[in-house]
Amino acid sequence: MINEIIKKNGVTYGVIAGVLLSLITAVMYAIDIKLFIAWWTTLLSFSVFIIVPIIMLSKTKKELNGILSFKEAFTTYFISAVVAVLISVVFKIILFNFIDPSVKETLLDLTIKYLISTSEQFGVPASSLNETVSKLRETDPYSIVEQLKGSVFVLFFCAILGLIMAAFFKSNTTQE
Repeated sequence: MINEIIKKNGVTYGVIAGVLLSLITAVMYAIDIKLFIAWWTTLLSFSVFIIVPIIMLSKTKKELNGILSFKEAFTTYFISAVVAVLISVVFKIILFNFIDPSVKETLLDLTIKYLISTSEQFGVPASSLNETVSKLRETDPYSIVEQLKGSVFVLFFCAILGLIMAAFFKSNTTQE
């Protein structure tokens, strides 16, 4: 059975993180579509998975009178990550597949242009680049299925990050 404080904080901060990630997506969409391929916007989104959990785990540990096991810290983090990713992915699915499906083609073209320019800088052979571009054109990275696949990868990444954060925030046990 999950402690109510862990469950409450995980869900609450997951909603906060999910809303922040959705707001970042909405602002990028509203300001300039090119922001979706900017490296710093990825860092901004990544920072949500760092900053919000630090606040959440600090609060959870305080509410549990300074005693937070590794398992409890990881569980709290992972609950919040699942909620945040779910909210963010649902928002992106709605935006890219129902509100403005035409933006998917624009984003694909921008992604391909960015891929070509960076690949040329690193001396990637043209044949390899052409194959990658053709595979990109065959798929729809913003489709519902691809968004859901991507969320699995994000949750895997979050699990690793959660293990690191849980190790950092767990209480030190003392032997009597």
